[in-house]
Amino acid sequence: MLILTFQASLLALIALSFLLVVGVPVVFASPNGWNENKNYILFGSAAWAGLVFLVGTLNSFVI
Repeated sequence: MLILTFQASLLALIALSFLLVVGVPVVFASPNGWNENKNYILFGSAAWAGLVFLVGTLNSFVI
């Protein structure tokens, strides 16, 4: 069960990383992109950092 949780959180981290790599430059390239979408970028960045810590913690239990 712990391995499935680890794999799901790792998949979420990879998916969110891909979304941020594609989405952040698009937001910055659009006119008024930062002013209109900064809450999404900040929330995505905080979620990414939380997933990094979660994956690291779960990795120490799985291995």
